[in-house]
Order: sequence, then structure tokens, then C-alpha cells
Amino acid sequence: IQRLKAFLKDKENELIEIKPPLPLPLDPSVSIVGCFPEDSNVFKSTLLPLLVNFKTTDGQKYPVIFKTGDDLRQDQLVIQIITLMDRLLLKENLDLRLSPYKILATSTSAGAVQFVPSAPLASIISSTKYKGSLLEYLRKNNPDDAAPLGVRKEAIDNYVRSCAGYCVITYLLGVGDRHLDNLLLSPDGHFFHADFGYILGRDPKPFAPLMKLSQEMVEGMGGPTGPSNPHSKFGEFKQYCFTAFTTLRKSSNLILNLFALMQDANIPDIKLEPDKAVLKVKERFKLEMGEEEAIAFFEGLISDSVSAVMPVVIDRLHGFVQHWRA
Repeated sequence: IQRLKAFLKDKENELIEIKPPLPLPLDPSVSIVGCFPEDSNVFKSTLLPLLVNFKTTDGQKYPVIFKTGDDLRQDQLVIQIITLMDRLLLKENLDLRLSPYKILATSTSAGAVQFVPSAPLASIISSTKYKGSLLEYLRKNNPDDAAPLGVRKEAIDNYVRSCAGYCVITYLLGVGDRHLDNLLLSPDGHFFHADFGYILGRDPKPFAPLMKLSQEMVEGMGGPTGPSNPHSKFGEFKQYCFTAFTTLRKSSNLILNLFALMQDANIPDIKLEPDKAVLKVKERFKLEMGEEEAIAFFEGLISDSVSAVMPVVIDRLHGFVQHWRA
């Protein structure tokens, strides 16, 4: 960390002060004029990613993670498709408060990722400060005693909508290796996924569910819907899921054509079986079903995801391994 700070401070490296302002390749709409060396860091990860806070023209911080040793092209493709799906949903007046972060692969083994201030669900649940509860995390960061769940309306709305959006999209893309360390929650309630090293149904874990929806995530919405729980937002979550699923099914041809165009792009999980990539995504759209049948299918998917036992066991094993490594 000290070496990184010293490198950034050295004027010869032209990062402490940048003249004229430089459009950031990761996000060209942002121009940078330097960086904040003391706010830089090196993550405790196998590949030692670097965190650098750049200074924008209006004096704000723009945190960027630089990674080497990872092929980020697949992650970049997934983020681009999430962005596309978000636009398709917004076109139908469905705002699911998605927050796809910026990502740029600079080679087959390096790239840059926008850092979004947030906490992994695993660390929130294991924290005594939040009593092992996502709802308590939202309450602490967005208190409102007058609100039914004790959380400011906009924050709980962010959480419910973004949970629904990412559940539907990660299901359609077959995103695998989902565990509580790569599911993230920002203080203002935005939920999102990170790390898309496995897609199209590939998963290193056995008995992986088709969709990741844990009991902890449902608890963050106030728990399951029922007469004894009138303030639960779980019913709203399911409605957002149904609307998003049926809306994206209408644009399935566009999404499937994009995957067809990517068959020869050397994306890791597509090049394994390039001829089957489109079929794998098409199968998840359930285009042979009518709308009501598709909604019933997705409702079953939600129920199976919440009640599945194996993902809970896998999450706990993963947490144990991460704790042992630390």
C-alpha cells in the first residue's frame, strides 16, 4: 500500500496532477485532473487489485479498481447486457433502480472496474452492528421511525426493485457462482451483483439454484408476505419480478441476436460451446409459454430459490473458507 501511495505521489508518473483534464477511459463522461494518493489501497485478494481514487474536475472522488490476472471481457459483456436490459425496462416505464457499474477490459488479463461503495451481504449478516440482518443495515443507514419497516421509503424501494431486477437478469443470463460475498448492498439500498466469471448456467458449485434469492434477502424486505406480516414488501418484489420477466421476454429476439453476434468473440463461457450459447439463453426465456404460464413458472422459481437448502449449506461452507483464508 505504501509503494502504491508513493508511486501516485511521484510527479514524474503524472498522476498526482493531470493537465489538461483527461476523459477517464472507464467513463468518458467524467474528466479527471489528478488523484488522491492517501485514499488508495491494495485489496487482500489473490491478484492484489489496486484501488485508486481519481479527482474529477469538480473536486469529487471517482474510485477505480485496477486488476491484472483476470479476463474481464466476460464481465464487461454481462454489464453491457444488464445496461441494455435496464434500458428496455425503462422504455416500458419500469425503473428497477439497477446500478450496473462501469467496467473496461484493457487486455485479456487486465482491466479497470468502477468501485461502488457498498458491503457484501456476507459481511452485513456477520456483523453484530446490524444484528445479522439486512433490514437492520437499511434501518441504520436510512432511519425513519414513521415508516412501517423503520426504513426511509426511497431506500426500501431501491432495495426491493433492484433485488427484483438482478434476480430476473442473472437468471436469464445463467450467472453462476453466486454467494453472499459477491452480492452487494449500498447504504442507500441499491442491491447488485459482482463477479461474472460464470454465465450461461455454468457453476463451480454442485446443486446450484437457477436463481439466487436467499432467505436473508427476503428478510431485508420485511420477510415473507402473510396476515401476520402486513408491512412486508415481498409481494411487491414478486410483482416487479413478474413484470420484468414478461417485459424482457418481449425483447428476447434482440438479446438472443446479441449473443449470436458474440459467438466468435472469444468470451470464455461462450467459446466453450459457441453453438449452444443462444439456445441456453433462449431456454430460460420460456418462449413456448404464454404470459400467465410464464408468471406461474417464475413464481415457482422464487419459491424454490427461497426454500432451497443446498445453497444455504454452500454459503456457509464458502464463508468458513473465506474466514479461514483471512
